[in-house]
Amino acid sequence: MIRLFRFGNKNNPTFRIAVSPKHKDTHGNYIESVGHYIPKANPKIIQINAERVKYWLDHGAQPSATVHNLLVSQGVISGPKVRAFAQKRAEEEAKPEAPAAGTVAQEPAK
Repeated sequence: MIRLFRFGNKNNPTFRIAVSPKHKDTHGNYIESVGHYIPKANPKIIQINAERVKYWLDHGAQPSATVHNLLVSQGVISGPKVRAFAQKRAEEEAKPEAPAAGTVAQEPAK
């Protein structure tokens, strides 16, 4: 899997784009670093070794959603971006529906 490994100081994240087995911890060892991403820089810094990324993709590595979107934005791979974060269904279901404007909620007859 190709995914982000966070390092850097507190409130100043820096990420390595690295290849590692899917079941490994993101703070552990990885097979190869293929780039890095610094989101707080102005402008954002994204450096990717496209040749090595294509090699790993050809050998079955799957990018995470965020890495996939970075690769699409850099032109390393083609295709649409994917949704990186799922919508929170619990919040959507918990919201009560508001009555239509101009209607009054009636109490049941006794």
